[in-house]
Amino acid sequence: MSQNGSILSFDEVSFGFGHNKPILDEVSFSVRRGMKVTLMGQNGAGKSTLFSLITKASKQESGQIHIVNGISIAQARQVISRDLMDLTMREFFERCFKEKVYDIDVRIDEVLEIVNFHAPHDRIVKSFSGGQQARLLLASAIIQNPDLLLLDEPTNNLDKAGIEHLTQFLKNYKKTVIVISHDADFLNTFTDGVLYLDVFTKKIEQYFGNYSDVREQITVRLEKENMKNAQLAKEIQENKDKAGFFANKGGQMRLVAKRMREKAEELEEEKVDVRREDKTIRPFTIPHQPELIGEILKIESYKVIKDHKPTSRKTKVVLRRNNHLLLKGPNGIGKSTLLQTIAEGGKGSIISEGVRVGYYRQDFSTLDFSQTVRESLLDVTIKKNEEDMRTVAAGFLITADVINTKIGSLSEGQKGLVAFARLVLEKPGLLILDEPTNHINFRHLPVIAEALNKYEGAMILVSHVPEFVEKIRIDEVLDLEK
Repeated sequence: MSQNGSILSFDEVSFGFGHNKPILDEVSFSVRRGMKVTLMGQNGAGKSTLFSLITKASKQESGQIHIVNGISIAQARQVISRDLMDLTMREFFERCFKEKVYDIDVRIDEVLEIVNFHAPHDRIVKSFSGGQQARLLLASAIIQNPDLLLLDEPTNNLDKAGIEHLTQFLKNYKKTVIVISHDADFLNTFTDGVLYLDVFTKKIEQYFGNYSDVREQITVRLEKENMKNAQLAKEIQENKDKAGFFANKGGQMRLVAKRMREKAEELEEEKVDVRREDKTIRPFTIPHQPELIGEILKIESYKVIKDHKPTSRKTKVVLRRNNHLLLKGPNGIGKSTLLQTIAEGGKGSIISEGVRVGYYRQDFSTLDFSQTVRESLLDVTIKKNEEDMRTVAAGFLITADVINTKIGSLSEGQKGLVAFARLVLEKPGLLILDEPTNHINFRHLPVIAEALNKYEGAMILVSHVPEFVEKIRIDEVLDLEK
């Protein structure tokens, strides 16, 4: 164990993707054994990259990363990689260990109990819903019982019951945890401290206390910095005015004027760089397809999954312009499957001819990961006007240094913003949204909710975030559990 009790420390660590994409600039911080720490920062700031440095999946360019000898590290990623999707659940968990585990089925049952999930061990991973896959990701890290547990957006896709089980587990976990999350209520229940990765300075600010404590500390700091700079600005202006006055007197007064100018320059250097807050996406609207009249979508039947078996149910839902439908139900009941069936024109639903469908999938599989952001956005820009496309992109913080990046190289949060930009450019008549808050910075969510609230086409929404749903006009609810 290290002398200061830290299990992990960074000492002036720098890292970047090539010359023009710095991520960390001489970052220093430490995490003490047994702490529950939140890692925060804007989408694309490099939070997941920091995890890759801790796990040694990436190598720093300079500086030192100190990890106590012999500790075990396990990470629950944001999404299950595509090469694992065809494995059975048993094979998926076996991949968590370097050596064969003979009691793997017992361990699987124990860890599934922790994440409130039960399923046959021979079921294929890709057959699970997004929420069920989120539970598998958590379980894959927890089953290793690591000394340092790294969780990347663990509440994404989880319903209320799933979040409650995860929260209770983290409160009781005696070892060290670092969590990437934008969920303030979730973080407040267990966090001892916050590491804030500043996308502007490329530094990490370390705070102690829960998320609310940290927000208060930052607010006080900002007020102090602004007050100090205001006082310095006043003194600087006074010295400049005096320098101008004495310079006009000539003779010995010019020396006084010179000293006044030098004093003003010294005071300029004392001004502090005020901490800049994360940028928020600009308010936007999703234009609807204006020529549509009458029925846009009719849902006559759907399937629900109970005890891992599909059951057909009949319904009668008709959506016209300006109708908003909320799909409800626990993880694994079939919400995402129903959305996909509707989008693909499958059995049980009918989309009227000529309707453009804007489909936001929680796994971003409507995006071509081999395309650049520019190519992806131009694909759906109706008049192929590059200037219009770039204007929309800029509103979603898709800047010149990002626009030519391949979709597959973006963070999950940036993929989400690209998906929203595509919806604006598509101008759909039917909007289908599957967990649109996943991976998105909490600052952007009120802006997105307002855009969905004002959308004038037909819309189907799935979301497990009640605070988000409350801000959106909902005309009809289809609860798959009832």
